[in-house]
Amino acid sequence: MIVADTGAIVALLDAGDRHHASLREIYMSDPDSWVLPWAVLPEVDYLVATQLGGKAEEMFLADLAGGAFGVEWGQESDLNAAKRICQQYADLQLGLVDGVVIATAERIGASAVATLDLRHFGAVTIAGQPKLLPRDA
Repeated sequence: MIVADTGAIVALLDAGDRHHASLREIYMSDPDSWVLPWAVLPEVDYLVATQLGGKAEEMFLADLAGGAFGVEWGQESDLNAAKRICQQYADLQLGLVDGVVIATAERIGASAVATLDLRHFGAVTIAGQPKLLPRDA
């Protein structure tokens, strides 16, 4: 499974992003393996709407509703894990979304995390040591 962070999804949807081609190639090789944690959904929606426009937002919502991405709705334990992770790496100021992405990746035993946020994800030790895509592709 590949757990996706906000920036990776936005870049996947934005053909003008410098990471678009590599993320699209990774996604197209196994789209069913991609999982979006619930916490990234509002961020992706907001960024797509404000950066790519209403039509792109409509397309993202249609893809989401149509099953183009699996959504991991989480467990209560994810919030406790996210809190622990954010406290452990307090100097990074990870925040809820990054904490939930990491907690989700750890809980489901993800093989990779799709992220462009190497400042945060590259500094955190994630259980199972998933690859960071596209960096480790």
